[in-house]
Amino acid sequence: MEIGVLALQGDFAEHLGILTQIGVKGREIRLPEQLEGLDGLIIPGGESTAIGKIAVDFGLIEPLRQFGLEKAIWGTCAGAILLSKDVHGKQPLLGLMDITVARNAFGRQVDSFEIDLSAPFLEVQDGEAKSYRAVFIRAPIIESVYGRAEVLLKVPHGQIVAAKQGRLLATSFHPELTEDDRFHRYFLELTR
Repeated sequence: MEIGVLALQGDFAEHLGILTQIGVKGREIRLPEQLEGLDGLIIPGGESTAIGKIAVDFGLIEPLRQFGLEKAIWGTCAGAILLSKDVHGKQPLLGLMDITVARNAFGRQVDSFEIDLSAPFLEVQDGEAKSYRAVFIRAPIIESVYGRAEVLLKVPHGQIVAAKQGRLLATSFHPELTEDDRFHRYFLELTR
């Protein structure tokens, strides 16, 4: 198995580190031809408008869209924005997931936070489902989920922070910034 990580901007190195840690070959992706032979792709957190603009400049938008129609893509934070169909503004989007996203919905950098979330769909550890510690940095929220998409996680106030649609996964938070590799393992299951 080989998973690509879009390496245009943002925290792609952290995702590659976790893939290595769990024994999966990871590859930095910067050009359309590098998508060939991948089993899945992670679009990391960073600045969604910057990632989108660079993807346009490198001719990646349509190849990424086609990839997502056939294979698994996981977008974390900025990556979730890129997967969405609407962000209430003009910026390049892949438009693959039936979700609407609000950028920076939890506030600015100083408003970043961590919270334990109940995630029973993640791999059980020691016979019981353990909560998942989610890291939010200038995070978006998933305002609405419709069509074929489904809600996976909400924070206690009810905002949606993770959604799935077939082999597509969107998370508002940064699993690559924790020691917990269960979300990466969950994504690997979606690639199969």
